[in-house]
Amino acid sequence: MESTGGHWIPLFQILETAGFEVCLVNARHCKNLPGRKTAVQDCQRRQYLHSVSLLRGSFRPSATVCAVRALLHHRDGLGRAAALGLKLVPAQ
Repeated sequence: MESTGGHWIPLFQILETAGFEVCLVNARHCKNLPGRKTAVQDCQRRQYLHSVSLLRGSFRPSATVCAVRALLHHRDGLGRAAALGLKLVPAQ
C-alpha cells in the first residue's frame, strides 16, 4: 500500500485488523520507478518489487499510539475551529 495523504489509514487499519500483513510504502520511494503506464501496471510493479524485497516498509506505531495521535489531532482541530469562531457540529 502506498501512503499518500491520510486516505490510506482506514483501509490499512481494516486490513490489519482482518489479519493481513500490510506493508506501508512511502510514495516518494515509489515515485520514480521506471515502467509505470497504468494504475494496474503500477500495482503489479510494486507487488513484484515487494516480492523480491526491494521495497522497504515505513514505520507504523502500535494501535494504542495511533489512537492517541488521532485523539490529539482531533482535539487540535477543535481548538483551531474554536479559535476561529467556527460553529462546531457534533459527530454522528
